[in-house]
Amino acid sequence: MRILVIEDEQKMSSYLHKGLTEASFTVDIANDGRQGLFLALHDEFDLIVLDVMLPEIDGLEVLKRLREQKQTQVLLLTARDGLDDKVKAFELGADDYLAKPFAYAEFLARIRTLLRRAPRVTCDFLLVADLKIDLVNRRVRRGNVPLDLNEQEFALLQLLAQRRGEVLTRTFITSQIWGINSDSDSNVVDVAVGRLRAKIDSFFDKKLLHTVRGMGYVLEDKSLT
Repeated sequence: MRILVIEDEQKMSSYLHKGLTEASFTVDIANDGRQGLFLALHDEFDLIVLDVMLPEIDGLEVLKRLREQKQTQVLLLTARDGLDDKVKAFELGADDYLAKPFAYAEFLARIRTLLRRAPRVTCDFLLVADLKIDLVNRRVRRGNVPLDLNEQEFALLQLLAQRRGEVLTRTFITSQIWGINSDSDSNVVDVAVGRLRAKIDSFFDKKLLHTVRGMGYVLEDKSLT
């Protein structure tokens, strides 16, 4: 299972990363609220460990924005243990609340309890900035604008979105879209990407599909990097 830890204290994040990894979890770390919110919204996690006191965007605001789009389980960490703080956290959608300092054994027990009771859901859509990909109905929107993609363009966009932020080589794209034994050359990929870019980027100020010279293509919101 995959866990996102959003924690700005280096010592604490390293401690949690080590412990959770040893407990056989896959762990991603974000060191501020802005980065944490981006990862939480644009990737899939089984659970999020979220500190309240964060730079850029505080933990409660991260939680509030997350709940507008996702219901990922959230364990909130905070140095504040007052009743009002707990009530506010639960009202915003926290699934559990743990005050610092805490014993690691209790932390791990709470993690496992949350994961046991969490419903197993599949991802029905992908988001990259204001680009929304509906995987069930196979529809794409950029903001409020519907985009008309053919099957090949949709498959290419889905591949790029599922691996957003990662530079995909032409060879890899060819193997995934046209098949490992395909005779398609890099020019076919370039043409396909060009057609996709024309539909998802041409009429919008923020560009999401980028060429990395000598390497390949990446789909990402560069304003958040």
